[in-house]
Amino acid sequence: MDFEWSPLADDIRQGIRRLCARFADEYWERKDRKAEFPWEFYDAVAAEGWLGMTVPTEYGGGGLGILEASIIPQEIAASGAGMNGASAVHIGLFGFDPILKHGSDSLKERFLPPFLDGSLHISFAVTEPDAGTDTSRISTFARKVEGGYLLSGKKVWISKAQVSRRMLILVRTTPRDEVAKPTDGMTVLFAPIDRDHIDIRPIAKLGRHAVDSNELFIDDLFVPDDDVVGEVGNGFGVMLTGLNAERVIAANAALGIGRAAVRRAVGYAGERVVFDRPIGQNQAVQHPLAEAQMRLDAAELMCLQAAWLFDRGLPCAKEANMAKYLAAEAGFFAADVAVQTHGGYGYAREYHVERYFREARLMRIAPISQEMVLNYIGSHVLGLPRSY
Repeated sequence: MDFEWSPLADDIRQGIRRLCARFADEYWERKDRKAEFPWEFYDAVAAEGWLGMTVPTEYGGGGLGILEASIIPQEIAASGAGMNGASAVHIGLFGFDPILKHGSDSLKERFLPPFLDGSLHISFAVTEPDAGTDTSRISTFARKVEGGYLLSGKKVWISKAQVSRRMLILVRTTPRDEVAKPTDGMTVLFAPIDRDHIDIRPIAKLGRHAVDSNELFIDDLFVPDDDVVGEVGNGFGVMLTGLNAERVIAANAALGIGRAAVRRAVGYAGERVVFDRPIGQNQAVQHPLAEAQMRLDAAELMCLQAAWLFDRGLPCAKEANMAKYLAAEAGFFAADVAVQTHGGYGYAREYHVERYFREARLMRIAPISQEMVLNYIGSHVLGLPRSY
């Protein structure tokens, strides 16, 4: 494998760094504190054409792979934006994939242009309060009516629902007890977020306050037949389309948070003088920072391997899951070390590492928990009996 970045990848990295330099840590602290969506940042990303990088060129996208696209969330998070910045745009990097691979020409013609120019915000609506990771047990149901479907049910932890116009929603179109396999009988719809039929309630949470997370209560939402994505009843397969890409993108965001934390901690350790010497001269401070750097660099190698395999159409579920796990652990370790390096000041908002810590913790839960990654590796890689 060639470990030298291409000139194009270097251009992407430098371009994102220049853009992010316009949005200092203070901007992100303010957005997080006020729970305001970072519209200025999002609009700047859209204006420079960074959305839709993985959309094929024939549809007006960048035609690039996940390897190049994953540079963007890492650099955004590493700039100090953390998950408030990365989550604001991450669906724009891969979120249209289910429609590109399974959707009709009508869906692509109607929604690709506004997706690419940034005017169409979309959400993923899969998780439910009573189903959790067991997706086969979702209960949101789409009843067939003339010309389409009527949806009713509940979804939870839906990001960006407050600002989105559409959502890729996974629903049941056949009850679970009437299908051969538990994952059969589900369908993906590209549904409008119609406030007359959807009650959207924000969830108060630990971090990433600038990007909303929500509960959705859906009552008789009409979705026309033209907005079905893929085959009716094969929705589980449609949603699987983007999982490995999402895990690589999320892993790189976790790496970025860790790199921001190390940068801040190293700067502080070099400047903070106690007992007539910079604290970074003490091994008790220096060694954890060195370990954090090594963990981040090692996790990035797995991220690169997973992206490389994905872009070549090769099996990569093992590598994508490992990348997400290792990057989340490395990012959180780095954020924790950064807080400890700052001592009491690590708890103060003005030094920013407390925000990195809160957002790095999220990455050990989402988009898949560390425990579920271990379950996958145990059963699918090691061949041990399935535990769930």
